[in-house]
Amino acid sequence: MSTETQLNAPLNSLLKGINGRGAEWYSLRRMSENMTTQAVRNGKPEANSMSNSTGILVEVFENGSLGYASTSRADAASLQAAFDRAHSYAKIGSAHGVANFKRDSVRPDVRDRYVGHAKKSFDSTSMGEVADILVEASLAARVSDKIIKSLAIASYGTRVTELCSSAGSDLYQSISLCTGDVEAIAQDGSVLQKRTLGGLRGFSKQGGADFLSREFLVAPAARIGSQALELLTAEECPSGRFPLVIAPDQMMLQIHESIGHPLELDRILGDERNYAGWSFVKPSDFGKLAYGSKILNVTFDPTIPEEFATYGYDEIGNRATKEYLIKDGILLRGLGSLESQTRLGLPGVANQRSSNWNRPPIDRMANLNIEAGQSKLDDILGGISDGIYMESNRSWSIDDYRNKFQFGCELGRRIKNGKLGAVVRNPNYRGETQKFWHALTHVGDASTLGVYGTPYCGKGEPNQSIRVGHASPVCAFLEVEVFGGNN
Repeated sequence: MSTETQLNAPLNSLLKGINGRGAEWYSLRRMSENMTTQAVRNGKPEANSMSNSTGILVEVFENGSLGYASTSRADAASLQAAFDRAHSYAKIGSAHGVANFKRDSVRPDVRDRYVGHAKKSFDSTSMGEVADILVEASLAARVSDKIIKSLAIASYGTRVTELCSSAGSDLYQSISLCTGDVEAIAQDGSVLQKRTLGGLRGFSKQGGADFLSREFLVAPAARIGSQALELLTAEECPSGRFPLVIAPDQMMLQIHESIGHPLELDRILGDERNYAGWSFVKPSDFGKLAYGSKILNVTFDPTIPEEFATYGYDEIGNRATKEYLIKDGILLRGLGSLESQTRLGLPGVANQRSSNWNRPPIDRMANLNIEAGQSKLDDILGGISDGIYMESNRSWSIDDYRNKFQFGCELGRRIKNGKLGAVVRNPNYRGETQKFWHALTHVGDASTLGVYGTPYCGKGEPNQSIRVGHASPVCAFLEVEVFGGNN
C-alpha cells in the first residue's frame, strides 16, 4: 500500500490500529488542504502554484493532561510512534501541568458531518479561466501610465478536517476558501500611493468558484486604479482631533486588534505573553467592564455562510454557536477554548483551532463581528460638520497589552457639512482601546455592513498563521486623533 493510500485510509480504521497502552483517551485529527494560487502583474501571469498538505495530529489524554504529536505518514509504525510520543508528553504534563483537566470537560464526544458554503465548485473552473479573469482585472486597474504596478491575485481551495477518538467521536468537516485582491500602485515623482480591493487581502471569503468571477475581481479594478491615481494629487490628511467615520474594511482590523486579541483567554492567562503579548483585560472584568459605548455589540459567529472562518465545530469537536462577547457595551465572555474556560472558570466559545495538521489547536479568533445598528450612512454623515472618513488598512501598530494603537489607511476623505468631500492621502489615526470604543457614536445599519477576512492572523509558539473573518457596518467615533503622513 502506497504512503498516499495509507494517509487517506478511513480514519477510524487507522485509530483501531493503534495500541492505546492503557491511555484514558486518544484521538486522531487528519487535516488535508489543497490550495491554488495565481497572480498576474501588469497584465502578465506571474505565479501559478498548487499545494497539497495532509497529515495527522495525535492527541492523548492521561491523568488530567494532554499530549500531542504529528505525522505525515499513516503506516502502523509511524502512527504508533506518534501516539507513543504524545502519550509520553501527556504523562510529563500531568506531573508539571498548570491544570488538572477532566477529559469530558475539555474533549467532547461528537458524531456529525459539516460541509461549508460553496455555490460553485472549484472543479467547474480551470486555472486558465481564472488566469483570464486576473489578466482582465490587472489591465483594468491600469487606468494611466502612472500606475506602475497592477496586481490581481487569487488563492483558492478546500480544507477537510476529520476527527476520530477512542470514545467514539467521528467528525467530518469540509470548507471551501477563496482570497482575491486587485492592487494598483501609482507614482508621480517621489509620491507613491496604493489602493487595494480591501486592504491586507480583505477580500477573503468562504465559498467556491463563485467568488473567482469578473463581478468580484474585474468590476472594481478600474475604481481601484482611479483612486490610486487620485491619491497622487490629493492633499495630505489634516492633523487634529476630528469625528472619524470608518468603513467596514478598516473596521475589520480595528475589531481584530483591539477587541479580538485582548479577549483571547489564553492571552489573559499569560500563555502568549512571551511572543504575542498579554492583555489589559482581567478575569474579573467579565460581566462588569464597560468595554465601549452602549451601542457596541460584538459577536463570535461562525455561522455566516460566506464569512472566512465559518465552521460547524472547532477542531476538538466543540459545537460552534453565535455568542455575544460584548452586549450593550458590557464585556460578557472571552475568546477561550474549553481548556481556557476550565482554567479561568469563565465562559468562552468554540474557537480551539490550528493552522495545520502539525500544530495543536489553541485559542483563536474565528468570525468576530460588530452587529448592525440603526443608523443610515447619510444620517451618520449628516451630523458631522467637519470630520474624516477612512477605508482600507495599510499599516498597524498596537502595544503588548492591546491598549494603545495606531492605524494607517489607504484612502481618506474630508467630511464637510454632512457630506463626503475631497480625497486626502496618508490618513492615520491613533487611540487607546477603551477610550476609543467609548467614543463610538453611531453604528451603521445592515445596508452599510461589509463582510471581510484575512489569512494572516499570527499567534502561538511555534507560530500559527490562521484565517479569520470580520463583519462590520460603518462606524462613527467622536473626537479621534487623526494625522497625515508628514506627522
